[in-house]
Amino acid sequence: MTEIPFDLIALQVLTGLALGCIYVLVATGLTLIFGLLNIVNFAHGAFYAAGAYLGVFAFTYTGNFWLSLVAVPFGMALIGLPTERFLLRPVYGRDPSYPLLLTFGLGYVIVELIRIAFGTDGIPFNAPAALKGSLFFGDIAFPRYRLFVMAFTAALLAGLWFLIEKTSFGLIIRAGARNPEIVSVLGVDTSRVWMLIFALGTAVAGVAGFLAAPMRGVIPEMGVTVLIEAFVITVVGGMGSLPGAVIAGLSMGVVVSLTSYFAADYSNVVMFAIMAAVLLVRPQGLLGRPEFAR
Repeated sequence: MTEIPFDLIALQVLTGLALGCIYVLVATGLTLIFGLLNIVNFAHGAFYAAGAYLGVFAFTYTGNFWLSLVAVPFGMALIGLPTERFLLRPVYGRDPSYPLLLTFGLGYVIVELIRIAFGTDGIPFNAPAALKGSLFFGDIAFPRYRLFVMAFTAALLAGLWFLIEKTSFGLIIRAGARNPEIVSVLGVDTSRVWMLIFALGTAVAGVAGFLAAPMRGVIPEMGVTVLIEAFVITVVGGMGSLPGAVIAGLSMGVVVSLTSYFAADYSNVVMFAIMAAVLLVRPQGLLGRPEFAR
């Protein structure tokens, strides 16, 4: 049996972690929205694609990747705010199929608008000049841009953790997720909190799309596959659990990367096999609350 070099395994693991960071960001936005609003957002993949196109559009006019990276979350939040206020809020409290069908249709509308505005062909988008090339770790050469994606994801997750765990707004979020009626009785405008959370989840999805653009390409349908992946990761990690989304996303990225090398034919199904195995053992997912499994 041919011995597999350690350097090759390490490279695949690093590549998987970079891919996992994209998974984590998309699943985090999905988890934020579900955990508080209890809405399964089928438009999340379309927001991911919209973020990529918004970033490419901003880069075309500014020529500055960093300004574009700042513009994307603000632009996507401005899309998320009216979406929650005028489309989703009227269906709160109704049968769960109402928001599900609404977001499903919204996703198609967004993709069609992207096609009308930018065409049906993909748009080439490369990493900025400062992040091109590779860094060497011993004999391992790893792209600078993927390292940046990993570092940026870690910083963004740290910021989200601080927001949710260490601020008064985060306290309202956590309390509202468990008992929104009590929070309302205490005088908190929960409708404004819901709107901000949806905008935050939408912004994170948009950032993920822009960061993924140099790695996975920019096409109108780019959100379809990532939406399926995000749902798998959210289910495996546990619906509504941010730590679960992080653990599942990074793990899935590494597993997919290693499977792509050792058994490429199975790389498209390995995520679903893992999801099925996890659900058989823990229906609520790795870190999910038991009530979400019922």
